[in-house]
Amino acid sequence: MKAGQNGRTSAFMALLFAAGALALFASSLSAQAEARDKWCKGVHLRFFVGGAEGDSFGTIVYNGAKQAERDLGPTVDYIFSGWDVERMTQQLREAIAVKPDGIAMMGHPGDAALMPLAEEAAAGAIKMMYQNVPVPKVMAKFGGGYVGPQVAQLGRALGAEVVKRAGLKPGDVALMQGPFENENRGARERGTVAAMEEAGVKVIKINSQPGWAADPNLALPIITAALARYPEVKAVGYGGGQMLGNVPAFMQAAGKKPGEIFNFGVDTSPQVVEGFKGGWVQLAADQQPFMQGYLPILGLCQQIVYRFTPISLDTGAGFVTPDNYKDIAKLATEGVR
Repeated sequence: MKAGQNGRTSAFMALLFAAGALALFASSLSAQAEARDKWCKGVHLRFFVGGAEGDSFGTIVYNGAKQAERDLGPTVDYIFSGWDVERMTQQLREAIAVKPDGIAMMGHPGDAALMPLAEEAAAGAIKMMYQNVPVPKVMAKFGGGYVGPQVAQLGRALGAEVVKRAGLKPGDVALMQGPFENENRGARERGTVAAMEEAGVKVIKINSQPGWAADPNLALPIITAALARYPEVKAVGYGGGQMLGNVPAFMQAAGKKPGEIFNFGVDTSPQVVEGFKGGWVQLAADQQPFMQGYLPILGLCQQIVYRFTPISLDTGAGFVTPDNYKDIAKLATEGVR
């Protein structure tokens, strides 16, 4: 063999070797990519939806969690509580006893009620995420992440927006419904009231009653009686999307026409979108419940599989108004917004 041929043969063999190595490297990358698909498979989680099955807000949270389950692959048990904080607390106690890898818990029971259970979960190496209502004292002591609005800040922002959009003046009267006595959850409505009162508005508070979130029609006699007693009311606020979605029923029962009273609250849903469409609802603070379902599952999987630090994200996104509700109307009917 001539010297030139020998050199060309060696170069050709080197190219073959390099091509083979590159193919092997590409194959290895492909295998790694396949391994990352459903990368949370084998992890057992419990997820608190908050409301009852079919609840307008809880359904969007559930849809987000189910999407995360499909994307990531964990086994998830879904817990429905009907927004009953005592029931949530008992269900968390039962969830810890099952010893899952992680729990995504609604923060509605508050720091005091959840503190001993968070301690028990930490002792059992159960990772925690919280959603919808923050529990800063629990997280400061036992860790975990939070996905949801900073409720006190969101409440104050909503109150200021109501004053501006409704054109409320000092001495005007408003009604505000909500769980004012709940330590953590009620901070949102207390913030809304504070912002309106700072603008000189007189606010009459209506405390939420058990079962209203599950069946807003139970509040009909209370809302209508308050409007009859205070006919000068210019704005009415509601402490949740279920109540806000029932505004047409409240107003019609009180003999009011669309737009006669400025109705506002939190969350969107197909019912709330219809309220905007009919002129019954004028303002909603958006807290993106789909993210409150998806991201706690993601956060738990990242903690358990990759040992990442917990996710914390403020999902308070802004306001839905008669001017922009059409942008999310289709997503609302699909159970995403």
